[in-house]
Amino acid sequence: QVQVKEFGGGSVEAGGSLRLSCVVSGAPWERYWLLSWFRQVPGKEREGVAVLTADGHIVYKHSVKGRFAVSKDSTENILHLHMNNLQPEDSAMYYCAAEPSRATMTAATPPPERLFKYWGEGTEVSVSS
Repeated sequence: QVQVKEFGGGSVEAGGSLRLSCVVSGAPWERYWLLSWFRQVPGKEREGVAVLTADGHIVYKHSVKGRFAVSKDSTENILHLHMNNLQPEDSAMYYCAAEPSRATMTAATPPPERLFKYWGEGTEVSVSS
């Protein structure tokens, strides 16, 4: 059974930094994953923040480019989201999503949530002004 678990949320002041981590486990036979971070605030749709394809291609939401960075542990299925210069509008519940896939990304924005089968329960990020 595939499990997705996020870590690292918390509260920071504007301009601060946080690192989120996501562990995908339970499917050792899957070698290729499409991994993504989404976020959602109450009353709004969940939006893609960044996606990492199995071939290493990364696509960011426009508003986080230059502030957020995705990395992946080379030996484990651990995805990180490094968030710098956080702003109050970044406050949200952040979710990690995973889909077994070798597909690459040609779009300029992260893919929609319907593409992802496995989801974590989320970790909250709060940024105060």
